[in-house]
Amino acid sequence: MKKEFVVIGLGRFGGSIVRELVRLGADVLAIDNSAERVDEYAKIATQSVIADTTDEEVIKSLGIRNFEHVIVAIGENIQASILTTLILKELGVEQITVKAHNDYHAKVLKKIGADHVVHPERDMGIRIANNIMSNNVLDYLELSDEHSIMEIRANDRIAGFSLIDLDIRAKYGINIVGIKRGETIVISPAADDKILLGDILLVIGADVDINRFVKKAMS
Repeated sequence: MKKEFVVIGLGRFGGSIVRELVRLGADVLAIDNSAERVDEYAKIATQSVIADTTDEEVIKSLGIRNFEHVIVAIGENIQASILTTLILKELGVEQITVKAHNDYHAKVLKKIGADHVVHPERDMGIRIANNIMSNNVLDYLELSDEHSIMEIRANDRIAGFSLIDLDIRAKYGINIVGIKRGETIVISPAADDKILLGDILLVIGADVDINRFVKKAMS
């Protein structure tokens, strides 16, 4: 059975979500108050509708409460984003993900019951900054304000050593939860597993500790 999603707001962020969900085989109801944007996604989404989602009766008429997950990706109109989220929550939508424009907006969204709040511009900025600060950092995923998962390519300073030799957990307070080697991924590697040059380490921990590891052991 196909998963069903609603995406409200078809700007760059919302539009990219629609395209990717469809590519992954989901059914997507795409909604925007712009006829031009709705027309653009008419042949991409399962269904596209022009609607004002700050109107509770409109949301009810579209049957949005029957969808398992709604993504609110409304552009610069913070008031519309908050009102739409509030209505969806009151109607009992199971999962609501909302794009936040700033920290204040995010706090309000969390208080009114948004299940997931995302900061796409901020998160992309953090990811790019981490990538360009070190040639060894390949990717970055924020878990909280202070913790992350990073993909770090092993260089010749740590290649040839086992995890127990490096004693990374004791020295830096971080954990290597996986090693990617070509097409193979080792989850929860053993203490005596050796790291090879070019391996990609999946590292989890506090940002300050990961950055300390990258600076001291990888540069």
